[in-house]
Amino acid sequence: MKKALLLVDLQNDFCLNGALAVHDGDAVIDIANQAMRAFHQRGWPVIATLDWHPENHKSFAVNSGTQPGEVGTLNGLMQVWWPIHCVQNTSGSSLHPQLEQQYISQRIYKGQDPETDSYSAFFDNGKRSATELNQWLNSENIQHLVVLGLATDYCVKFTVLDALELGYQTEVIEEGCRGVNLATDDSEKALHEMATKGARIIQLHDI
Repeated sequence: MKKALLLVDLQNDFCLNGALAVHDGDAVIDIANQAMRAFHQRGWPVIATLDWHPENHKSFAVNSGTQPGEVGTLNGLMQVWWPIHCVQNTSGSSLHPQLEQQYISQRIYKGQDPETDSYSAFFDNGKRSATELNQWLNSENIQHLVVLGLATDYCVKFTVLDALELGYQTEVIEEGCRGVNLATDDSEKALHEMATKGARIIQLHDI
């Protein structure tokens, strides 16, 4: 079965010194590069997702009169308010400079609607609109996804849950993920939820 590697949000703002840096986020870049090389050798595609927010995105605390880390409601959906991050065409929104981007076959941009946050690579948080990811995977006859990236407890988790709901066989490279962990066990809970819903949690050597 043809597989695709899905790299979730390996962008500067989620890595060391970024606006929304995930602890130890840089550590996943080497894992991603190794996985990309393995997929390239087998002729399988690599997809990179990018958070791609306009400056006026209302998930940014500064645009909603809140403080980063607070939780509230945005357009009827539960919302964590974030610092400004991954603004379109800024250095923070760029893929990590050590990522071997020559192996990336397709880029998927998400979070462009200023009214709704988008953790999943497939849909916005309200599932009111979709990215082109599912359509692209169908056009390539891909039913099996291997996922890694940032952050375990947000964009990785929601991408994986949507992939499972859409019928994809889905694996998560555990060592290739790091979490925000607003609560200390958020990443552990996220991995458990993904596994409970049908994802296989693997290590790099399993691909």
